[in-house]
Amino acid sequence: MSESIIDEKRLSQVALSSDDLARYSRHLLLPELQADGQRRLKAARVLCIGAGGLGSPAALYLAAAGVGTIGLVEFDCVDLSNLQRQILYGTGDVGGQKLEAARKRIHDLNPNVDVVPHGERFTSENAECVVSSYDVIIDGSDNFPTRYLSNDVCVFARKPNIYGSVFRFEGQASVFAPHLGGPCYRCLFPEPPPPGAAPSCAEAGVLGVLPGIIGLLQATEALKLIIGAGETLVGRLMHFDALKMKFREFNLRRDPECPVCGDHPTIVAPIDYEQFCGVQVSDDFVEADHEVPLLSVQELKQKMDARESFTLIDVREPWEYEIVQIDGSRLIPLGELEERLNEVPRTGIIIVQCHSGGRSEVGARLLQQAGFANVYNLEGGIEAWSRDIDPTLPRY
Repeated sequence: MSESIIDEKRLSQVALSSDDLARYSRHLLLPELQADGQRRLKAARVLCIGAGGLGSPAALYLAAAGVGTIGLVEFDCVDLSNLQRQILYGTGDVGGQKLEAARKRIHDLNPNVDVVPHGERFTSENAECVVSSYDVIIDGSDNFPTRYLSNDVCVFARKPNIYGSVFRFEGQASVFAPHLGGPCYRCLFPEPPPPGAAPSCAEAGVLGVLPGIIGLLQATEALKLIIGAGETLVGRLMHFDALKMKFREFNLRRDPECPVCGDHPTIVAPIDYEQFCGVQVSDDFVEADHEVPLLSVQELKQKMDARESFTLIDVREPWEYEIVQIDGSRLIPLGELEERLNEVPRTGIIIVQCHSGGRSEVGARLLQQAGFANVYNLEGGIEAWSRDIDPTLPRY
């Protein structure tokens, strides 16, 4: 048994209504939970960073379990491609704000839950303020800058950070909480991978049910921390392989040299996480050394309209190219690019394109290293082209 993270003073002000007793009757039968545990759930405040594949199942089950306050950090709209895994939303929500659709769905499930919307990006400027109001944080983000940011602010605020990630058929989860005796995310991953080395789900794909499994693991850990029952994933990493239907567990240790939670921390406030992770955020051409210049889809359209000469290399897979392509593009999958450099002209402008910009950055760097000049990465890839230039094209 662990100790509940809920403040006893706040708990003393919470009582269960007759509706609560009926709604949570199956909880009340559990010796590890009973009325006291249900009151702790009602008093709890949980923040979900992201209301996508991981945040959807986590938020729904937290609401069903009776967590009194659920904060949602989300600024995106519902896209048709979300519905394969983001079960907070339905077909009728496509095109609308995720936060509004999520609030309606959660209130339909449990009208007694207070849903607090945070309709903004989770940034170094607002993260500490947002996190301060909650007892536990569920990180459902899908990018490295947000993961490092959520880790750091949770360490600073002494709040448990429930981590989850998914990739194709595999997922993992842990609870990072140095104040509870475990490591933080940086102890496991001191440095982010090089830009483009770890493709997103939009580029690599993900089995639709997988975020549900990992998101429920995250929700389960939150409930255990709140009621003070069982053994949490503090100091452990749980890995799940859906194809093999196998769970594996890895023991984790706090790194005494960790710059955030170590014995002598050197990072004591939020930093520039985009810069730390090597993420380019400018819409303009980037000419600095070791960086790939970006070309926006609008600039590509202007070049096409002006009939300028350039070579557009599509580094996606053939099956993606069959779904949709930009007129005039030449398909050379990223895995074949190094062997097919002779097909790329040595003169003129070369624009590399993929689905959303990750693989194309890797491909552009490869061309640069091979001595090609005037190489650009199409920012946002064909996803941005279909969204902003030609909405008649299919999106996936």
